[in-house]
Amino acid sequence: MQHMITNVFAKYPRLNSTYRFDNAENNSVKCDPMDDGAAYETSFVMDDATAKDLHNICMESYRNAASLDSKRKWPEKPTYLPYKRDEEDRVVGKTKLKGSYGGEKTQAPKQVDAARNKLPDDFMLTSGSKINLAVTIVPYNTGSINGVSLRLRAVQVLELQELAQGTDPFDQIEGGYVAKQEEDPFAVPKENGVVSDVAKSSVELDDEIPF
Repeated sequence: MQHMITNVFAKYPRLNSTYRFDNAENNSVKCDPMDDGAAYETSFVMDDATAKDLHNICMESYRNAASLDSKRKWPEKPTYLPYKRDEEDRVVGKTKLKGSYGGEKTQAPKQVDAARNKLPDDFMLTSGSKINLAVTIVPYNTGSINGVSLRLRAVQVLELQELAQGTDPFDQIEGGYVAKQEEDPFAVPKENGVVSDVAKSSVELDDEIPF
């Protein structure tokens, strides 16, 4: 079952490459699509109305799958669902696409901008960006576990959040190494460290312009 999830906010997106969880680093790391556990994925924050709509779709898909399966007994309700409330009482969903299925690499989820222009394959979606998601609702029952997952198909970026920069913990050190800076074409010329009279008069004239 195909479904569009609109006007949600990306959380920890990993779409510029496949990633897998590394136990040694206790973190997700870039990997080859054929590696075990490799996937494109993102979590997303949604409002209650969107979450309710997604829940209804997931439950409908689960019931349909159960009614068509004559080999297994499906529990009345799925054990696992692809969303939950976090510690801030927000509903957070998760969708992913495995790097490979049946020994064949999958095509990365398509990413487009608000005007539906295709974004580069290595485009870095950032947390907090407002997006639309195209997903496939996938109910499953292996006999030991059951639930519903969201298979990621495409992402539309509506508003891109700037990449957060880490704060600098250091103090300025006098007399130390200073990287060469590019020449500033708008800098006011100086003579022996003092603004020249010519430059000063130019600045004063500019200040008198009334627009």
